[in-house]
Amino acid sequence: MAAVDQVIRTRLHSEVALINQVGAYIVNSGGKRLRPALVVLSAEAFGYRGKRHHDLAAVVEFIHTATLLHDDVVDDSDLRRGQASASALFGNSASVLVGDFLYSRAFQMMVEVGEMRVMHTLAEATNTIAEGEVLQLLNCHDADVDIANYMQVIHCKTAKLFEAAMRLGAILGGSSAADEAAAARYGMHLGTAFQLVDDVLDYSADEEQTGKHLGDDLAEGKPTLPLIYAIQHASEEQSAVVRHAIEQGDVEKFAEVLAIIHATGALEFTLDKAKQEAEAACDALAGLADSKYKRCLLELAEFAATRQF
Repeated sequence: MAAVDQVIRTRLHSEVALINQVGAYIVNSGGKRLRPALVVLSAEAFGYRGKRHHDLAAVVEFIHTATLLHDDVVDDSDLRRGQASASALFGNSASVLVGDFLYSRAFQMMVEVGEMRVMHTLAEATNTIAEGEVLQLLNCHDADVDIANYMQVIHCKTAKLFEAAMRLGAILGGSSAADEAAAARYGMHLGTAFQLVDDVLDYSADEEQTGKHLGDDLAEGKPTLPLIYAIQHASEEQSAVVRHAIEQGDVEKFAEVLAIIHATGALEFTLDKAKQEAEAACDALAGLADSKYKRCLLELAEFAATRQF
């Protein structure tokens, strides 16, 4: 991962000073680096011994960072990872344009690898992520979103890049089609678990640990799984409160909505679903030969479902 960070720092450089400022600010702001770690672990687990996985891990981090820059503009977020978001600090225009730079730099780097399967995987992933972002936008302030619809958003917006990261490592390792598919399944389930826990943390976490405000999802009118479950299992009167809060982005009702979420067991339901996804991720790797890299991947699945930040 130190080698990956070195690639990130080197390839982030631009002759345009503002790009260096904004890019360095968001890349160095304390992210978990889970997605690039998946590229490295997957490649090693499948027997790859070169250095191209460092470049592709950096590509994945650039793509992820670009989505964060754009997300904060769309969501009007003033906080990211416990500090001012790039859009709050540098402005929306700079955030959008530097996000575009990171996307284009990522595509420059993936072309340099010279592997068509790599380019296909990342092109498909970035397109799917964009679709997920639009789906989420359409769902905002819609209290009628059901669980299946919401899970589709998670799979597109969040889990797809986890899936791509794992697939890249398998491609570099020259794995069979079956093993590549298994790696991709692991990534999809892991990313889903990760996002579901994010949903829970928005209603239960320590703000200092998560680096975001409690109730941000509600303020943005996002019907996440705890809210959807609460609407479906609360009394008619309670459901009306939650529905109104989603439709209006009414954070003044946050305490009341939180009480309803706890009363219906919505957080427990969401955590159980996250644990099921983490177990499915581990099951996907059952046929992979034992190694320290595989053990790390199994530990990551447990972390994704049980983390507090």
